[in-house]
Amino acid sequence: MADWLLIRIGNDPGRADYLAADGAGRILQTVRTGSLAEVGQHQAGRRICVLAPASDVLLTEAEVPVKSGTRYQQIVPFALEEQLAEDVESLHFAVGKRLGDSPRIPVAVVSRALIDGWLNHLRDAGITPECLYADSSLVPENPGQAVLVLSGDSVILRAADKAPVTLPLTALAEALELLRPAPAPTTAAEQSAADLTRSAVGQFGGNGLVVYAGETEWQRYGATIEAARSDFEGLSVQLLPDGPLGLFAQSLPGTSAINLLQGTYAPASPLGGGFKAWRIAAAMLVGLLVLHGIGSAAQLMMLKRAERRLDDSIGETFEQAMPGEHNSSNARRRMEARMASLQGSTDSAGLLAMLTAVAQARSGAGGTAVQALSYREGMLELQVTAPGAAALDHISQQLRTGGWQADLTSGTSSSGAYQGRIQMKPGS
Repeated sequence: MADWLLIRIGNDPGRADYLAADGAGRILQTVRTGSLAEVGQHQAGRRICVLAPASDVLLTEAEVPVKSGTRYQQIVPFALEEQLAEDVESLHFAVGKRLGDSPRIPVAVVSRALIDGWLNHLRDAGITPECLYADSSLVPENPGQAVLVLSGDSVILRAADKAPVTLPLTALAEALELLRPAPAPTTAAEQSAADLTRSAVGQFGGNGLVVYAGETEWQRYGATIEAARSDFEGLSVQLLPDGPLGLFAQSLPGTSAINLLQGTYAPASPLGGGFKAWRIAAAMLVGLLVLHGIGSAAQLMMLKRAERRLDDSIGETFEQAMPGEHNSSNARRRMEARMASLQGSTDSAGLLAMLTAVAQARSGAGGTAVQALSYREGMLELQVTAPGAAALDHISQQLRTGGWQADLTSGTSSSGAYQGRIQMKPGS
């Protein structure tokens, strides 16, 4: 859990009190005072929370119908318009969480000019807070006890289940009067009057009182508080040598205080900022994917063209190798089957046997050459050139001697060479 840098600004927005606390509200660095530029040097790796003067922020409640959905910021200004002296257009309204089915919702109201000034000073110092609270909203609650915080020129009052109220420190006596427990009514009339009083002005009191004060404030106003000790069942005083900022830090974890940074003042989403930072990289990635898709499509088209050319070449070769066969599907398998049948044949009167016999017959007839041959239905027809007719007759005789039927069907003499045709088939 990240540590906090808690900053409390005052009447001089250029200076602030600040401290560091861990995620559980335990103080890591004691309270210091300095310019916002000095404060900004301590923010690395920490969550930033800023506290605004309670006297500048009105904490109140607005009656909003339960069925109004989440459009509170649109409805609240009109619900409080009659209670405010300033024009609602000049004010910023921040809303808290509705408690159960209560028709009332907590609201914080602050001048837009003030919040703009605070945020501008922080921005100039390089400080970007994730929350901005009224400092009074971090005054701790004590069940059954009222809490009084003396700070500077203000006094903050808080009772259990009540919103804190801020008064000038000069009105301390009035603040104690508001916190003083009401005496138990002894008659019905007194009970009715007490109910009317609580309804009209509210009742802040509890059975006991806890006072937090700086040493200077206690020296000046301690006697006034001690004089009211008898009005409470118990009164305890805790001095805060470094002011109330450490007290506020303890209430920071899990607080239900109203964050003023809402609507137009809401901090930028980390996700949105991350997307902006990676927007160029994301655009480049999309472009790369598009180019990859275009390249893949072009490569696929080239492969399809090459496949068509290869199919055409296979068809032509198939027709040349196997005359009369026009369907070239499974061409390779069919050609391999034909060759295997020819190579594996044991027929003594087949084509291979005939070619072997022709080769043997030519061995005794020098100067002869086979120009062409044709094999159909067991008959081999040879076109042979030879030096003379005697050489062709020798080939025919040798074939007949080998048991073949061989006939010299034609012969012509041309340019000193003799050409003839021999028909050959197995002997009867």
